[in-house]
Amino acid sequence: MKKEQKCAREMLEFIEKSPSCFHAVDNVKKQLEAKGFKELREADDWKLQPGDKGYVIRNDSSLIAFRVPDGQSPLGFHMVAAHSDSPTFKVKEAPEMVVEDHYIKLNTEKYGGMILSTWLDRPLSVAGRIALRKNGKIVSRLVNVDKDLFVIPNVAIHMNRDMNKGVEYNPQVDMLPLFADGVESQGKGALLKKIAKAADVKESDILGHDLFLYVHDKGRVLGENGEFLLSPRLDDLQCVYAAMRAFLQSEPKEYINVCAVFDNEEIGSGTKQGADSTFLEDALSRVAEALGIEGGAYKQMLAESFLISADNAHAVHPNHPEKADPTNRPYLNGGVVIKYHGAQKYTTDAVSAARMKAICEDAGVPYQSYANRADISGGSTLGNISTAHVSVSSVDIGMPQLAMHSAVETAGVRDVGYAIRALACFYEE
Repeated sequence: MKKEQKCAREMLEFIEKSPSCFHAVDNVKKQLEAKGFKELREADDWKLQPGDKGYVIRNDSSLIAFRVPDGQSPLGFHMVAAHSDSPTFKVKEAPEMVVEDHYIKLNTEKYGGMILSTWLDRPLSVAGRIALRKNGKIVSRLVNVDKDLFVIPNVAIHMNRDMNKGVEYNPQVDMLPLFADGVESQGKGALLKKIAKAADVKESDILGHDLFLYVHDKGRVLGENGEFLLSPRLDDLQCVYAAMRAFLQSEPKEYINVCAVFDNEEIGSGTKQGADSTFLEDALSRVAEALGIEGGAYKQMLAESFLISADNAHAVHPNHPEKADPTNRPYLNGGVVIKYHGAQKYTTDAVSAARMKAICEDAGVPYQSYANRADISGGSTLGNISTAHVSVSSVDIGMPQLAMHSAVETAGVRDVGYAIRALACFYEE
């Protein structure tokens, strides 16, 4: 168990360093560069040869890395995709709101489908990116105000006696974070001052920002035997970490290995950097073209390719086991979850499921199955969206977790290592 806990703690450290989608991609970038991967720009020409390894970033928040095998012309692509974003609150423009000449709170809006109540009464901070003018160009810079900065205070039970009977939260009224005491603070513009200081730039240089709240609390291992994880952003940075680790420790043989991290899955992926964009299609075709593979030969490669869409799955809830499907019931620490959906919100079919099971068996990793109850609708994920642009065989998997889209989620310690082993086995085929 100590080995599994070490792996889990390393993942928690990655998550702690990734308070926003921009930081998550930057952390993956640093891991890649430490292993000799070179950055390619979409605006530049690409020239590649067997054995090369590189990555491309779009919008600072999505990344596609690849590694070309040595020797013969590659047969296809072995791909794993996950997403960098998690449900949170986005800070609006001109965010400070003064209340009765005393408090200052921030004007925010929901990003993704979240369990609103879980954000109450927690230490919060802010991170993201800012846009600056530098030498006549617009450049971006990451920023993280790494301190207990905000809180969204609950209403006292004395003021709402029906609080424990269920409350509907209005995000424009109930979910705005308390920032400062207006009497003591500098009033409006105080957040920008703090952002500029954290980024070590002048306030006047900041022309734009993409800032998000995050829970300023470290993830941890817990449980009687240290078997559980409690952390923000497990969905989907747990899969990002597993995919990255597997990708970096694997040597491609006959296929080009690809690790894709997309932004905006939580809001439908319909952006220039989301899974519903041309990003994956563009990256794969340009890698092939840079290797001298075009036209029919490239399409032959796609026909031999496989995509594992990695996005966490719902485990059976200990207090509400009735919410799970009668026969497809994954549990924490039970292994990789293969996700099924009759309407193809998950891309898994008989053939892709069989291949994923074979991968797990070859890796010595347990696997489980997940399906929604027929009377409960579920969400979609990266697989079906990506394969609408790049038509390849695909399977949807994840690690089992509880409280998905809570500000803090729960998962199993062993499942981190299971996923890394399975994905590494796939990459080494």
